[in-house]
Amino acid sequence: MEFSAKQIAEYIGGTIIGDENAKVHTFAKIEEGVPGALSFLSNPKYTHYIYSTQSSIVLVNNDFCAEHEIKATLIKTANAYDSLAKLMTLYEQSMPKKSGISPLASIAENTKIGSNVYIGPFACIEEGAEIGDNSYIHPHVTVGCHAKVGANTILYPNVTIYHDCRIGNNCILHAGAVVGADGFGFAPTPEGYEKIPQIGITVIEDNVEIGANTCVDRATMGATIVHSGVKLDNLIQIAHNVEIGSHTAIASQTGIAGSAKIGEWCVFAGQVGIAGHIKVGDHVTVGAQSGIPGNTKPGQTLMGYPAIDPKLFARSAAIYKKLPDMYVELGRLQKEIEELKKQLNK
Repeated sequence: MEFSAKQIAEYIGGTIIGDENAKVHTFAKIEEGVPGALSFLSNPKYTHYIYSTQSSIVLVNNDFCAEHEIKATLIKTANAYDSLAKLMTLYEQSMPKKSGISPLASIAENTKIGSNVYIGPFACIEEGAEIGDNSYIHPHVTVGCHAKVGANTILYPNVTIYHDCRIGNNCILHAGAVVGADGFGFAPTPEGYEKIPQIGITVIEDNVEIGANTCVDRATMGATIVHSGVKLDNLIQIAHNVEIGSHTAIASQTGIAGSAKIGEWCVFAGQVGIAGHIKVGDHVTVGAQSGIPGNTKPGQTLMGYPAIDPKLFARSAAIYKKLPDMYVELGRLQKEIEELKKQLNK
């Protein structure tokens, strides 16, 4: 499917600089542009590519000013990256979609399957489960007994939804995600560790996206809750009875220990560790590889372990690499002081 610069500009409310009849049929990074491709420029580090890109159309921010001649047609917009996302969503929606239920799927008799649902080969929908309208259940997905999946939700291959858990509307769960596995609950005894039954559930609210191989454990009692609009990257561990506030975004390899409460609109970079039974306030930003051992106030930006103000952490890190030399110098100074003391005592 082809789109002209004029059609694109009208759709995103942009201004054309160049040929309004230029057409594109695919997307490409600006440094890898080819004829017929649409690219974008929002990061100044990539500005030099706009003068050599072979892409037919490039989205740029309104404040972009060319210093040299550009072959591509430009479309200026308030936010090039947001406009690209809007266009890619339109492109994805125009792609043909699968429909129907595969004869190789296993579906219990007393399930509730909505209208226009796709269920792929070897998917398993167990007793009492519910699937909402327009949802996509890809091959090898398991939806456990009495679990519920909302409308317009996509479960990619090998997603597992354990019994009684709830998935909202307009959610996306990528391959290998597991919702509702047992929380890590064991009681030490003289004979070893005795398993504590995990009898709660996991609730995923609307408009949540969960990355590949991410795990959201069920609660010991009650519910582990991921509120609406949360975005979880790949390889994240959410432990039992955790609650994550709406619109929080969490990057890969982050781990959140049991019963932690995470506020709304937080941002966690990769490999962040959150201690159990603590509360992280709303709008908290945490840098990569940081550890949060205690409660945080709303609006804080933190980095390091234990996490502190990023500027203070950067200053501390700069000193850290000098510690070996400082240690040697400290030893030398201590010897000089001892010598001075001996002379003063004579």
